[in-house]
Amino acid sequence: MTVTDLVSYEDALATYEPVMGLEVHVELGTKTKMFCGCSTTLGADANTQTCPTCLGLPGSLPVVNATGVESAIKIGLALNCSIAEWCRFARKNYFYPDMPKNFQTSQYDEPIAFDGYLDVQLEDGEVFRVEIERAHMEEDTGKSTHVGGATGRIHGASHSLLDYNRAGIPLIEIVTKPIKGAGERAPEVAKAYVAELRELIKALGVSEARMEMGQMRCDVNLSLMPKGSETFGTRSETKNVNSLRSVERAARFEIQRHAAVLSSGGTVVQETRHFHEDDGSTTAGRIKDNAEDYRYFPEPDLVPVAPSREWVEELRKGLPELPRVRRNRLREEWGISEHDMQSILNAGAVDLIVATTEAGADAASARKWWMGELARRANEDGVELAALPITPVDVARVAALVAEGSLNDKLARQTIEGVLAGEGTPDEVVDKRGLKVVSDEGALGKAVDEAIESNAAIADKIRGGKVAAAGALVGAVMKATRGQADAARVRELILEKLGVEG
Repeated sequence: MTVTDLVSYEDALATYEPVMGLEVHVELGTKTKMFCGCSTTLGADANTQTCPTCLGLPGSLPVVNATGVESAIKIGLALNCSIAEWCRFARKNYFYPDMPKNFQTSQYDEPIAFDGYLDVQLEDGEVFRVEIERAHMEEDTGKSTHVGGATGRIHGASHSLLDYNRAGIPLIEIVTKPIKGAGERAPEVAKAYVAELRELIKALGVSEARMEMGQMRCDVNLSLMPKGSETFGTRSETKNVNSLRSVERAARFEIQRHAAVLSSGGTVVQETRHFHEDDGSTTAGRIKDNAEDYRYFPEPDLVPVAPSREWVEELRKGLPELPRVRRNRLREEWGISEHDMQSILNAGAVDLIVATTEAGADAASARKWWMGELARRANEDGVELAALPITPVDVARVAALVAEGSLNDKLARQTIEGVLAGEGTPDEVVDKRGLKVVSDEGALGKAVDEAIESNAAIADKIRGGKVAAAGALVGAVMKATRGQADAARVRELILEKLGVEG
């Protein structure tokens, strides 16, 4: 199956109903691993943050990370889940070279959190409820680097290198119940769900949830069932999708691929799939195992986890303001529509605008610069807004310079350009580039006199009552001052000198 073999998205949805299941792995921001005291700090030399426990050496015994358990409970509560009064870990047995123990310590039929939901808002304001099956604790695998091939994958590689620093880092896996009823909006729902979940995780402070760094990864399970049927089709699982856009693209591609297979009389294979960023396609990985193939059994080296109801309620009371509640509050405070707030959310600008207001700017100015000039630059560069080399403090200072009359909008854009180019702070850029507004009345008056003298015919029109013609003289003055004059003040001076009321 190639990209050209796909049926159109419209044709796929005319015949089939998509059913999704999203499994999101969140790497917790604990200082040590889930079952040992090894550091979780990124960037260390390969295999230097390991010990007998996370390497699975004989005789080593695990100990549960209490912060990991607390983080799992917080996530469960924020997802409106029930928290188990008693749960335990299990061994998930399978052979992978990046799992040194040959089993993963996870949870199976007794997760710490279960039966929850998360309401997500789509771009047009519609709210879609995604039901949560479970959120359970487990550990991450090591990292394999495949060498010698053209794709960086194991197929075609001459050898592989293994780094076990990541093996044992705490993970929370959040699994949805089957998502039905989204229809053609299924890919959008998937993206919105992961986006909302990421914001929630960040708000809880349990992880930075940076998808580009693998701190949050999504497995997109998808199947199709014929319209009118209640029987799920065979599913595929696109593994480790690491951006919001890619989650949406992976779901869309798989809908089209499944439809093409089924429409041609073929059979969908239950398998894992690899997502390709370059063209948005997926390719086959391995045949997907069922739960019984993993031979789960209770972990004999760990005692059950039994969080007291008092502790759970204490954690519930300590939860921060959750993202959707916060957005509604900010929308009211800022006096903007739901559509405008959704645009800000889609741009990833909510926290940036808040930080800019905290640095001294008013909300309107903060929104103007982040959603205008800076959003344009981020789009041109193909990066997230937060990745631009400018801080909320810088933007607040630009807004302050405009408010005090030291910069106009044109000069402010040039100042931002300089900051993005690495020329320093806004004040340093203004000084280096000589960007301050010409506020000397004598200099402005001289420039206005020269403009009137050079454009006598236009001046006569203005004297004759055609005040709108003043715009041409304002433009002449702005050109003469390299855009550094206050256009409103220039217009006032022109009308004063010509004896015309504005």
